[in-house]
Amino acid sequence: MEYFSDNRKLNNLFHYGSKMPFKLSRSKIDLFLECPHCFYLDRKLGISRPPGFPFNLNSAVDALLKKEFDFYRNSQKPHPLMEKARIKAVPFKHPKIEEWRSNFSGIRFLYPYTNFLIYGAVDDIWINQSNELIVVDYKATSKDGEVNLDSDWQIAYKRQMEIYQWLFRKNGFKVFPVGYFVYANGKKDKESFNARLEFDIKIIPYQGDDSWIEGTINDIFKCLMAKKPPASSPECLFCKYVEAIKETGEEKKKKIQELKKEIIEREEKIGGEKNQLSFED
Repeated sequence: MEYFSDNRKLNNLFHYGSKMPFKLSRSKIDLFLECPHCFYLDRKLGISRPPGFPFNLNSAVDALLKKEFDFYRNSQKPHPLMEKARIKAVPFKHPKIEEWRSNFSGIRFLYPYTNFLIYGAVDDIWINQSNELIVVDYKATSKDGEVNLDSDWQIAYKRQMEIYQWLFRKNGFKVFPVGYFVYANGKKDKESFNARLEFDIKIIPYQGDDSWIEGTINDIFKCLMAKKPPASSPECLFCKYVEAIKETGEEKKKKIQELKKEIIEREEKIGGEKNQLSFED
């Protein structure tokens, strides 16, 4: 089968009976929900999907937004975007803020019974007047019209927010049920570039529900304990691509080309709005 294998991951695979906690990132939880078969190959056998595209412009927007909100964190004042959205909060000042933001550490919780170390790297945390933490995620794109969370594929964004909320609750913090997406939308209606890219920035509220998370973690444990991979998700384009490779003749070539195009379009749509992450996250 045509999969990408990364030797760096071999020491991070699931081994039953290991005394070391098994690191499980929020993105791998999302992979399990997308396709249990691909997840099993990745986390138990070390056989990964081909890596996605790096989106350095998105990472630049992410870094600049962090610097901007850090300025107001240091002065303990609300950012003008927060005031415009009438959010009565300030960026949370905490000695672990950089640790929580790091892809290699993040906010963590050791889940009992499974010995899974669940973790994820947040973009920002605010705190409201009731001393409740607010999870904040930065997104960047360039599209016509206003940004929103209405697309089916954006369920991954919502799950991401909910996992972060759950992790902070498990670390003993009071968490406000509503999180916010700071969404930067690159303008394409300017007459010229002039080495300057401008953005409209919108803050979108989202009320999270983390009730699905612990059941999913238990399902992941059962999946990894199995002796063979589970069935593929019917919607998994990667599994469809592998199956198409097994076929022969002109019909095979046509199906492979169609799937290649579909996978590329999917990665551009989803990946174009993700921050660039390490292979661990």
